[in-house]
Amino acid sequence: MARLVLLEGNTAEKRALGAKLGVRSSSAIYAKAIRRHFPDLALDVVNGADPDWTLPDARRWSDYDGLVITGSSLHAYDPEFAVTNQIDLVKQASETGMPIFGSCWGLQIAAVAGGGKVEYSPRGREVGLARKIVPNERGRAHPMFSLKGPAFDAPCIHYDEVTRLPDGAEVLASNAHSAIQAALIPVGRSTVWAVQYHPEFDLLQLVQLYRLYSRSMIQEGFFSSQAELDAYVAKLQQLIEQPDHMGLRWQLGIDEDVIDDRRRSGEIISWIDHAVLAKG
Repeated sequence: MARLVLLEGNTAEKRALGAKLGVRSSSAIYAKAIRRHFPDLALDVVNGADPDWTLPDARRWSDYDGLVITGSSLHAYDPEFAVTNQIDLVKQASETGMPIFGSCWGLQIAAVAGGGKVEYSPRGREVGLARKIVPNERGRAHPMFSLKGPAFDAPCIHYDEVTRLPDGAEVLASNAHSAIQAALIPVGRSTVWAVQYHPEFDLLQLVQLYRLYSRSMIQEGFFSSQAELDAYVAKLQQLIEQPDHMGLRWQLGIDEDVIDDRRRSGEIISWIDHAVLAKG
């Protein structure tokens, strides 16, 4: 049985606050997304932002068939332990040559681990859905996007972005907000498949995001008022219950690339199929 380790990106304090608010941890979101398509995979979690982090059951990195770097509210350029330790853990894992996948925070710390740079995006926050992501010629030929169309939307939330990739890295996809929406990043003996968006998110997670960040989203002009945001969220919840409702799809600008679970999670599925299971 293949075994993956999920690197939880948030601190114990942040995880506790999320649990109090009914928000799933980044690793829990990933575990659900993976188990939906690969129920037989064994999944472990390491809380890399915590000073007392440890691999479960006295395992070593070499005991795993792959590493998934989940999301986080941290900033990859901050020189605090919760950040630098996770970067070090990615470097350690990469020395085994294991397959590695990362989304959002995962893309960013993989880039830093490989010698790249992350900064605050000059275009501000990209939240809810990253629109019109387009794989380039290299991306279209890569199995990462084998379940995607020529352009697609994807769940997302980020303030920061990779502004310089490490030597040897390749951009695979971009959109109007971020030039690096997907990339292959060499770190140690591994190549990280990484995306800036969140293929592990479902529509319920988007509802939680809009509620959690409602005040700042209104301040930043995504919505003009709380009432407008609430009305949008109500339609999104209705779409969760009625995914074939064409009127709601049209009003929200949400198509099969987001609604269909296999297409939305396609990058994760392809990584496991092509990089993890095929290797075994």
